[in-house]
Amino acid sequence: MNFSGSYRSEDVSFLLKPLAMQDFVDVPEKEFLIQSGQRHYSEMLSPESLPSERYLAVFREACAANTARMARDCLTLAGLIAQRRSGPVTLVSLARAGTPVGVVLNSLLPKVYGRASTHYSVSIIRDRGIDLVALEHILAQGHAPESIVFIDGWTGKGVISRELSAAIDEFNARRGTAIDGGLYVLSDLAGSAACAASCDDYLIPSSILNATVSGLISRSILNDAIGPGDFHGCVYYQQFEAHDQSQSFADGLVAAALDIAAAGTAQQVQAVDREQAGAVSRAYMLAALDQHGITDVNMIKPGIGEATRVLLRRSPRLLILRDAGAPDVAHLALLAQEKNIPVIVDRALPYHAVSLIRSALDG
Repeated sequence: MNFSGSYRSEDVSFLLKPLAMQDFVDVPEKEFLIQSGQRHYSEMLSPESLPSERYLAVFREACAANTARMARDCLTLAGLIAQRRSGPVTLVSLARAGTPVGVVLNSLLPKVYGRASTHYSVSIIRDRGIDLVALEHILAQGHAPESIVFIDGWTGKGVISRELSAAIDEFNARRGTAIDGGLYVLSDLAGSAACAASCDDYLIPSSILNATVSGLISRSILNDAIGPGDFHGCVYYQQFEAHDQSQSFADGLVAAALDIAAAGTAQQVQAVDREQAGAVSRAYMLAALDQHGITDVNMIKPGIGEATRVLLRRSPRLLILRDAGAPDVAHLALLAQEKNIPVIVDRALPYHAVSLIRSALDG
């Protein structure tokens, strides 16, 4: 059975095992279990709630301001993929942040570049790797290993791109395949992606919401409910269907990208400076560890997308903004206000925003 979440079936196949609603763990308990090493984050889910009306208004403002930018970057990324792959393309997006991007690329590749494409969305988990059952399934459908392109929304510190590369290297060595383990993203803050439309820290509107912009699926799950031959799991939030933005958001991006392509106003593709982005990332992380007295790099989440994730589903200690009045961080300022999270301004910040996770071990 094809599982496409709340998207049209031709837009994506989620290679995830839908699970019954989980015994949710509240955020403070989850943080303690993760940080004390008692549980891995992939074993637990915290409950998701619908955004407030004020927050939805900020999402709509973000779409109005940045849909054209995101659409242009999707068009750029589709063009780069078309250049680097011959024949049909197999898009493998990393659920959830990569899923909306994959849906858009899956539409643009045939419509703009005349390239047949198929889109799967799979789980990858820090310290656990990519879902190998899903990867084997893709190959079993007859897709050429060389046709696979891994898609995500952005990089933060580069953890997932490195996790992906290591997992695919190991898979290739074991299976004798030649899958490209590089990551293709809209925004590569860490300089760790194989290919990116930009290295800018800008507000990708889909980063603002959780399930309601990602096919109504939860973050992926890898616990005792997942057997040896199962895909990684997820929860489908059927109760949010009346509030879902997933398909309309993707369709709006495709329409905007097609308008740009038709008008011939797509920008000349320029290589992003990965080395510079990587140098900035490494320098900032070292400085932030020292400045904020942090010993675990996983407690620092740089960039708008990663900072948003922390405020939506972790226990934030601090939100750092370069400019508190910048439109691209309006949603973060609102979340911090709603959740009573302290905010400081750092004009020297190399990103628009950084979130620090609170240590649950301090009590």
